[in-house]
Amino acid sequence: MSAKPPPSLLTPHSSSLSPLHVAVAVLRNAEGEILLSRRRKGTHLAGLWEFPGGKLEAGESLSAALQREIKEELGIRILAHRPLIRISHSYPEKNVLLDVHLVNEWRGIAAGMEGQQIAWVSVERIDDYHLPPADRPIVTAMRLPSRYLITPPLLEDESVFLQQLEASLQQGIRLLQLRLPGYDNKRLAPLAGRVMALCHSYEATLMLKDEALARRLCCGLHISSSQLRAMRSRSFPQQQLLAASCHTQQELAHAASIGVDFATLSPVQPTATHPQAQPLGWERFSAMVAEATLPVYALGGMQADDTQLAWRSGAQGIAAIRSLFGTIEVM
Repeated sequence: MSAKPPPSLLTPHSSSLSPLHVAVAVLRNAEGEILLSRRRKGTHLAGLWEFPGGKLEAGESLSAALQREIKEELGIRILAHRPLIRISHSYPEKNVLLDVHLVNEWRGIAAGMEGQQIAWVSVERIDDYHLPPADRPIVTAMRLPSRYLITPPLLEDESVFLQQLEASLQQGIRLLQLRLPGYDNKRLAPLAGRVMALCHSYEATLMLKDEALARRLCCGLHISSSQLRAMRSRSFPQQQLLAASCHTQQELAHAASIGVDFATLSPVQPTATHPQAQPLGWERFSAMVAEATLPVYALGGMQADDTQLAWRSGAQGIAAIRSLFGTIEVM
């Protein structure tokens, strides 16, 4: 009698399987609520809540699959959608590639057409619902805006600076990094406190470069690529955003592995801030982001009207200094 083959030859490990390509919809209604669907008994990950969608059929485009799956599952017709994030994830039994699109416009009233339970959930309560591991980065991407303002590194007049910053907030900025490398902590702390108060007024999120100050103000922390490479695990509070500056595929992967919430990837285009840096270009940027498992902002030479191009390239949106500070248009 021949020896029994080892388990690895009987059942393929997920790493050897081709990924299942899935079109996923994040439906957001006028009240800002998100639709979740509960997986039925007898299905993979039964009982967990998820964003609706399904696998692409042979030869089917992503848009066609999204339309078909949402019509079948919820009985509604999608009118407009745009890319949000692309996630690769390995379960023990299969690999999935989730192409996630944000849907703000549809026709009809959503219902569980296949007998599944559905719920409209506020962004604040979504953590109360048990989601599959692959869906967690989608929640982060859904909560983040499409524009990330980084303040100019030089400041001549604090009162003028605060006026320009408030103008940006008035015109839609909801995520900003206070970046003043020439300020020591004694000068930075009181200014950061005033900026934090402004952010609270507009329900915006503040990111700082100084960890001690970020902990004290209970705001976000944005670390450099060198700080990222030195980290082996996340010690920053989970309830506060942690971001990282990345320039390579390896840095993006490391950021995701230690629990960084989002990253910037730069430089995409030539930039006056770092004229010596070799630009990635949109094609290479898109290829690098396609392998990432966290939201990524395009940084370097970005203009306000680059947002849609960034979306199409797989980005969460754009990060910029000059083009977003003081005078912008809401998008």
